[in-house]
Amino acid sequence: MSNSSENNAPHAAASSGTRSVVFISKATPEDDDFVLWLAPRLEAAGYTVFADILSLEGGDRWRREITGTLQNKATKMLLCCRDATLDKIGVQEEISIATDVGKQIGDKRFIIPLRLEVFKKLFGISDLQWVDFLGSWARGLHDLLDTLESQNVPRAATPAINPSWENYRKRLAIKVETKPEVLTSNWLRVASLPDTIRYYSPPGPVNLELMERTCRDSALPAEACHRGFFSFASPEEIARDFADVAPFEIQSEHRLLEFIACGSPSPMIEARESKNLVFSMFRRAWENFCRSKGLYEYLFATQTAFHIGEAQAPLGKKISWGRKEKRRSSMLRNAAGGRVWQYGVSATPAFWPYPHFKLKARVLFAELASSNRAGAVIGDSDEQHRLRRTVCKGWRNNAWHGRLMAYLELLTGEAPYIAVPLSGTSAITLDRRPIPFTSPVTTVLPDMMEDDAEETDDSTLALFNVEDEADEPA
Repeated sequence: MSNSSENNAPHAAASSGTRSVVFISKATPEDDDFVLWLAPRLEAAGYTVFADILSLEGGDRWRREITGTLQNKATKMLLCCRDATLDKIGVQEEISIATDVGKQIGDKRFIIPLRLEVFKKLFGISDLQWVDFLGSWARGLHDLLDTLESQNVPRAATPAINPSWENYRKRLAIKVETKPEVLTSNWLRVASLPDTIRYYSPPGPVNLELMERTCRDSALPAEACHRGFFSFASPEEIARDFADVAPFEIQSEHRLLEFIACGSPSPMIEARESKNLVFSMFRRAWENFCRSKGLYEYLFATQTAFHIGEAQAPLGKKISWGRKEKRRSSMLRNAAGGRVWQYGVSATPAFWPYPHFKLKARVLFAELASSNRAGAVIGDSDEQHRLRRTVCKGWRNNAWHGRLMAYLELLTGEAPYIAVPLSGTSAITLDRRPIPFTSPVTTVLPDMMEDDAEETDDSTLALFNVEDEADEPA
């Protein structure tokens, strides 16, 4: 039974600058179902609720956000009480903070325990009277609302319930089975790298501005540093490409992986800078490789992507991919909704936990010309975003996977590896197939698309007479 008072004070309106948040301290995932049931009911009664299960958004510094809300905005902390919850370090930290807040604001009943199961007494809350939810959540809610009202906790005159509570609950309802599932990542493992990276410097004077510009414009990746530059190229290649700048000589050679991890004493470079230099050179090498394949280049907000164009695949053409015993096919360009979509990829090199390239799928939209060919690329980024959300919404995992595999096979043909040149004599060698990994659990979700689910615009199917290609045998 909860503590209560005979004196029911008027409801205080929640306002800016006052403590008005009912903070729920919980464990994940043990208390998720209960909080998803309780929170919207508290909101229906006019209370403002904070729970990390929903209140934290992508990009939030979660510990700072939780601590700041508890210290500066909370008027009460509702503490989910069961042994599994109270054993959590994060919950214990929140109890400690809440105890200090209660002393600071002079509220001995700042923490309101909610008994979900019989639990062992815990230092700091052992003398607090709990609200009993054991046996009946409905009865516990009734007593909790009485307690909040009797303690004059602020609530709004017009309740507002966040619909995301229900949406989140539905996501949690997806059944998870404890059996392994093999999944495909978007990582391409680096199979081999050059052993050595060279630092070139001039024996005499040099125009640094011209040198830096030549490094940027060179067909071979080079990165300026101090009075010289790093490159994987041979002295003969450097003499040819930098002939208009100055003569350059090898000042030092470095074991590549050691250089990435530790930097260099000569020239003096910290590990962070050396890693950034190699990162930039690898990215430029990938971009040069894609340009050599004639792919359509498009600069997004932060990264360049390379898309399949007319030269690689006509609209509606299926690209075959996969092992010989089980060939599949996927489309990389087609028309939908009076527009043309073109699949592409951007790549980001990474060195942890091992060298690899991380691929990101991109879809670029263009106008559909009268000749049933791609016209001008749509320049409005908001319209591009809207089209991705509508045209691509029916693409399931199989469709995205198939497009990536078809894209990679189109780049490499029959070759088992992707060779990305760093110079005329050295290259990054990438596995053609993305790295697979095994998840310890799997979800029971439909993994097949219904007929015509991918391109729902009738003109698409009528114009090109194609079937749904997602994960279809070639």
